[in-house]
Amino acid sequence: MEATFDLFTQHGLLAVFGWVLIKQLGAPVPGLPILLIAGAAAAGDRTFAFKALAAATGASMLADLAWFYTGRRFGRRILTLLCRISISRDSCVRKNESRFMGRGAATLVIAKFIPGLDTIAPPLAGAAGISLRSFALFNGAGSLLWAGGGIAGGLVFHSQIRQLLESFSELGRLAVWASLSLATLYVGWRVWWRRRERQMRDRIPKLQPRDLAAMTAAGAAPVILDVRAAPGGLPLRGSIASSRHVDLAAIEAGAGTEWPAGTEIVTYCDCPNDASAAKAAALLASRGLDARVLSGGVEAWLAAGYALEPV
Repeated sequence: MEATFDLFTQHGLLAVFGWVLIKQLGAPVPGLPILLIAGAAAAGDRTFAFKALAAATGASMLADLAWFYTGRRFGRRILTLLCRISISRDSCVRKNESRFMGRGAATLVIAKFIPGLDTIAPPLAGAAGISLRSFALFNGAGSLLWAGGGIAGGLVFHSQIRQLLESFSELGRLAVWASLSLATLYVGWRVWWRRRERQMRDRIPKLQPRDLAAMTAAGAAPVILDVRAAPGGLPLRGSIASSRHVDLAAIEAGAGTEWPAGTEIVTYCDCPNDASAAKAAALLASRGLDARVLSGGVEAWLAAGYALEPV
């Protein structure tokens, strides 16, 4: 084991840089373990700790700058793509937009400590039009804190980390299979949960854009609720005529009780699988309202040839 740590202090900077880089580019790998190991390896060579800190911070900033410019170039489309490839994609955009809008650029300082937000925060900053100077300042501080915290933890608990690695080494294949089994169970649980949510959404009645447009033209429009994330750093592109913006969090808190039972309501969003709109419709239906979802949301409305009104 000592030979392993000696080898790591000699050649581990490349491992730290490469691991953190692919992690921040979006690979589903944890970043903390490599930082803890780097910190433990630095227990006998404190200068290595500073080198590892520089490598991890530099790799993080390099990947984050790539996502920042991608967000600036492609806007919200890249956010939807990132959430589509994640396990919990359906609420990914809405939740992380809300987090980012609440604190703005300062979110970048804590983003790396929040699973899901760590990868999506840089393109969110780019899409929101945050200046490169502000991004570099706040994201650099966040990267430094995240990398420094992990390495410091490795330094403090280097004895325990060494013992843990020795135990894994002694267990050999059993440790590998145990780790793979835990990872498989976690992924399986998330897939089951996602399937459960999809089944719930499929039970919610859908309304096509052409049908909503016809109802509006005939003067029989239902109550139309826009449940997209509240505007802030990322302004809404516009809204469907006569729609009312109600944040999903407000509906979860009880908004919507002002309408009598049986009131016809249509919800819409611009999230993958109409996730937010379906959740809002399900909540409203549980309160006795006739709630449906605009199938495809804003994208389907525009694709059908209908316009949005300025917010």
